[in-house]
Amino acid sequence: MSREQRPNPRLNEDLLFNEAPGGPPRYNPQTDKPVQYLTVADKSGAVIGYVWANDDDDAAGWEVRKAGGDEAFNKGGRWARKLHDAKARGISPTAALAEMIQESDPSKSSHVVPGSLTEAPSLTHIEELADRD
Repeated sequence: MSREQRPNPRLNEDLLFNEAPGGPPRYNPQTDKPVQYLTVADKSGAVIGYVWANDDDDAAGWEVRKAGGDEAFNKGGRWARKLHDAKARGISPTAALAEMIQESDPSKSSHVVPGSLTEAPSLTHIEELADRD
């Protein structure tokens, strides 16, 4: 005796995703104005990326150096979290950079390169730096 299995109707329904408002505060990820940025290196001194900020647009972000590969990408999470924490505390993007300089520890897996605070004409400049080999 063969028994025909009927499909579960719940498995045939379309899934509905409703975007929930809110979420943690974040800096704006884009700006067309000049930015200040820090160079971040690993323990060996190899550059893994750049943290940038612009107060006018309340913008800041982490730009991983592509040549750093997966290791640079993974270590960059620490710097992105620092930005998220700073925004949650309500401090300006450039104040977040100042904190990163002050709290940088070369014994950690990554650190701010001393004296690296620089101004760039645009975020595009940082993106180009990160794309270089």
